[in-house]
Amino acid sequence: MRFGILGPLEVTGAAAPSDGRREHSYAPQAAKLRVVLGTLLIRANEVVSVESLIDELWPDAPPRTATTTLQVYVSHLRKTLQSADPDNGREALATRRPGYLLRVGADALDALVFEDLYRRGHQALQTSDFAAAADLHRRALALWRGPLLSDTPHGPVLEGAAVRLAEARTSALDERIRAELHLGLHRELVAELQELVAEHRMHEEFHTHLMVALYRCGRQAEALRVFTTLRQTLVEELGIEPGPSSSRLQRRILEGDPALARAGGRAAGPSAGPSAGPSAGTAGSAGSAGSAGRDPGHDGPPAAVADTAEGAAGAAADAAGWSAALGALPAADPCFTGRTEELAELERLLRSAPAGGCVAVTGMPGAGKTALAVEAAHRVADAFPDGRLFLDLRGGAGPGLPSTAGPVLDRLVRAAGGTAAAPADGAAAAPRLLLVLDGVGSETEVRPLLPALRGAVVLLVARRVPAGLPGLRSVLLGPWRRDEAQRLVGLFTGGAGSRAGTFGSAAALDAGPGLGPDTVAEIAELCGRLPLAVRTAAAQLAARPHWTAAVLADRLREEGGRLDVLRTGDVDVRSRLLDAYAACPDPQRRAFRLLSLLPPGRFGARQAAAALDLTEPQASAALEALADERLVAVDRDGCRIPELLRLLAVERLALEDPPEVVRAAAERVCRAYADGAAEPGRVCDTGARGLVRLARTAHGAGLWALTVRLTDALAGWVPDDAEAVYALALDAARRCADRPAQARMRRSLGELAWQYRRVEQAGELFSDALELAREAGDEEEAARALVGLAELRLDAGESAQAAALLEPALAALSAPGRTRGRYEASRARALLALAQEGRESARAWFGECLELAGALRDQRLEVYALRSLRALSLPPRGGSGPASRAVEIRPGLWRIDPAAVPANPL
Repeated sequence: MRFGILGPLEVTGAAAPSDGRREHSYAPQAAKLRVVLGTLLIRANEVVSVESLIDELWPDAPPRTATTTLQVYVSHLRKTLQSADPDNGREALATRRPGYLLRVGADALDALVFEDLYRRGHQALQTSDFAAAADLHRRALALWRGPLLSDTPHGPVLEGAAVRLAEARTSALDERIRAELHLGLHRELVAELQELVAEHRMHEEFHTHLMVALYRCGRQAEALRVFTTLRQTLVEELGIEPGPSSSRLQRRILEGDPALARAGGRAAGPSAGPSAGPSAGTAGSAGSAGSAGRDPGHDGPPAAVADTAEGAAGAAADAAGWSAALGALPAADPCFTGRTEELAELERLLRSAPAGGCVAVTGMPGAGKTALAVEAAHRVADAFPDGRLFLDLRGGAGPGLPSTAGPVLDRLVRAAGGTAAAPADGAAAAPRLLLVLDGVGSETEVRPLLPALRGAVVLLVARRVPAGLPGLRSVLLGPWRRDEAQRLVGLFTGGAGSRAGTFGSAAALDAGPGLGPDTVAEIAELCGRLPLAVRTAAAQLAARPHWTAAVLADRLREEGGRLDVLRTGDVDVRSRLLDAYAACPDPQRRAFRLLSLLPPGRFGARQAAAALDLTEPQASAALEALADERLVAVDRDGCRIPELLRLLAVERLALEDPPEVVRAAAERVCRAYADGAAEPGRVCDTGARGLVRLARTAHGAGLWALTVRLTDALAGWVPDDAEAVYALALDAARRCADRPAQARMRRSLGELAWQYRRVEQAGELFSDALELAREAGDEEEAARALVGLAELRLDAGESAQAAALLEPALAALSAPGRTRGRYEASRARALLALAQEGRESARAWFGECLELAGALRDQRLEVYALRSLRALSLPPRGGSGPASRAVEIRPGLWRIDPAAVPANPL
């Protein structure tokens, strides 16, 4: 079964017809079905959330039955796929939380084949294998039958993909022409290029390619006329002049430069990008820097890169018959934001580095390592008068370096400083040169290059620290700090950084209502304060004028679809994180996935050992290995998985691990946390949220007893969704026939109902808890249910009935090991004393509360008891306002003018 989306949607059967007839197309006729299938194919082998599919089907106003209708569409598609491939078609479309996954082979989808050919062609061009580059790009372009999914309505996902792939198609065409010019095919290209410049009137690269082709055909006047036409178009329609590369090419044609007439020289070098130095006819320009340059704000694989010194460097490159643009430093990012401390440290290290010294910028994917390196390289320009160069080491076809890396670097240094090849006898001074090496995988990639660098300072950009290089100094880059996140409004309004400009190609936004520091800070937190993710979120908001910042934040809050939201154009946060994950060995990937079962936040070796089924020393070693890969962050306070990496780990766990493995690991984790929570002391807020999450995990895995234990461990902490949490625990208690636990959960639900002023419901729940506890013979729980009923009576002004309920409760809770219940009973008794007996009696009971809270090591309860005692030590406040009649009946919970309770200073 094969799919085609580079044109109208095509679905063909698993086996080709044996009689030579045209393959039957199984593409669905209904437009909505094509939208669903097209979206799944665009994200082949990835989980596409239900929310994303609904947005694609109904971008403006989805119907109330959208989810049900989508399920019907998926059912129809499964039948269609089964018709195309009776053996495997139906299973290819799988349901995976939070949506659907379409499994497609690498050679079964034309878009995947195109991207593979384009990538290989680009790598061949970077290594100067022009024949292979031309052939690969030619085969890639032949796959296109028209615009992407031209017979299918486009929503946000398909529209973004259409833009991305159309740009890739244009880049493939540009690079194919570039390679063919190197091969001397200028005569064959003239007609095609004339058609292209007519179609793409403001695409400078196509114009410069045509100028070079005409010049090499001896048609100098026509080549100059192409430049004149380009300039008129840009001036009249945009009010700008052609870029420096185009202007330099015009001057070289006017001068009759003989080097320009030679095929295979500078003229056909890779695109220079927006700040290119001297380049020849086909060098890039600002008009299409995106297709050949590199956005320094991202860490992903670039295309060819841009800039060296002017003047002598260009002459040296010409003499060598090589493009100086290959080593060009990308332009400074106009939206560079934050990183004040890291930038200052990196600048200090570069300025003080000796000749031959190495400095590294390392950190997790998406942290903006390349952006920081490029920004620093621009800021230290005065310290490196012989040039600043940039080379990406990910240009090879395999995991190693391009085979020409050494010679290329030697030429780079020679082109920039002119002295790299000087003898080592001191006859010539070593150049003061900075070389930025991006995409460094390990020290084994860098060490063979060092002899070609002579005395240059090398700035390495790598995920891992390339240990083993002598004298290496490094700067570790993590997420933005929280104080920096408060100042990111400029990214969303187009005013970020110290330079004017906007994010990418997105227009600046009107800040609009609600787009303040607090909202932006929340969005940044949901993005893990990861620069790539925050900038992608800003681009999403810019691309959707009908969204507000609140809508964006709301979509990001849903963990299951967050990575789907952080994808726009050709920037995909999930894909960037997946690259780092895929580069790890299998044992580390497995450990990373299993650690996603831990609650968000910090954890230690003990918790990791439970998830990984290892001893604590083994778990510590596994965590260190993951920290080296930047998949886990480690500091003195413990370990944590950065938020977006945690979401990726959750996805990969669901996709790659058998359910029985996941359930076993979840049980180990839940048991470890339940055991830890049984230790004395009140659980902190972060820990309590983790227990709530684990209780849900345990319930989903059918671990009923652990669900109850984890909920019990909350010890009075009330989450936002407390009723739902305790309802799950009550269900688990029923399923494991634990009557005392049923009583505890009903009592807890009763306390919540009372706090929400649902008094009648609270009474029923307390009464049910009392009955269940007595049937189970649980004296302690029965007494705590009596305390709940007593508080209801006290709340209603029925002090005598409350006293009658509290007396047996206090007696039962005086037994050893019932400290928390005794505390609650003493607190209720203190409130009763305040109503019936006066301040001195209440002070005695609150004093007992203070002692019991100390025994529980619960700071929150201790502070409440101290606050109550302090209030009782003050003279009664006069007046009749609410403040004078307020009683703090629980920590942070006040009752105003309670019936039958006289005004008091609490």
